Amino acid sequence: MTKLSVNINKLATLRNARGGNVPNLLKAARDIEAFGAQGITIHPRPDERHIRYQDARDLKNVVQTEYNIEGNPIKYFMNLVLALKPTQVTLVPDKIGALTSDAGWNTIKHKSFLTETIQEFKRNGVRTSIFVDPVLSMIDGAVAVGADRIELYTEDFAVGYAKGIEAAVIPYADGALRAHELGLGVNAGHDLSLDNIAFFKNNVPHLAEVSIGHALISEAIYQGLESVIKQYLQKLQ
Repeated sequence: MTKLSVNINKLATLRNARGGNVPNLLKAARDIEAFGAQGITIHPRPDERHIRYQDARDLKNVVQTEYNIEGNPIKYFMNLVLALKPTQVTLVPDKIGALTSDAGWNTIKHKSFLTETIQEFKRNGVRTSIFVDPVLSMIDGAVAVGADRIELYTEDFAVGYAKGIEAAVIPYADGALRAHELGLGVNAGHDLSLDNIAFFKNNVPHLAEVSIGHALISEAIYQGLESVIKQYLQKLQ
């Protein structure tokens, strides 16, 4: 079964919009795990507009499943991850002030930087995944820099699938096969939803984990958090 890691950034956005501590992020993480999710993902950004760095520290003592921290490996982020030692760090090439992630790493252009960064995390026992587009040369580059896993950036699939273009999944299937052949674990995330997750799962081999936040939290507004998580788990079997 492909594991479901729930990104709780949007819950933090809602909390921050009003101030105070509603919704309670720590309780939400506990509940999400109790409902069956196999991981919690956060993506703290420098402006702390949703997840705050203190949230990352507080969640370390709460998350009982896999704890995945995503972000651009600037110095403050690296120090945070090295201090907390989560299950996994996912490196994302976000620009400062980016609304959301919008591209994977160029693993060839940034080979030296990624190699040095990943070595530091590995020395500290943190599994490292890097965000990549479904391009075979970028996946080959992920091996060269020493990553343990890749996270396939799935926006292009989601956009194509919504238009009825089922062939949009082909680069992801090919990329997952290549990654598996090279010894990389395969994660995926961005714009995956209840509408497209089963098709993606059924057509992309060796899929270890998906990280889903915006769609899942939006769907939960209508259907409830427990119901939506259980639907994802069923589709991921």
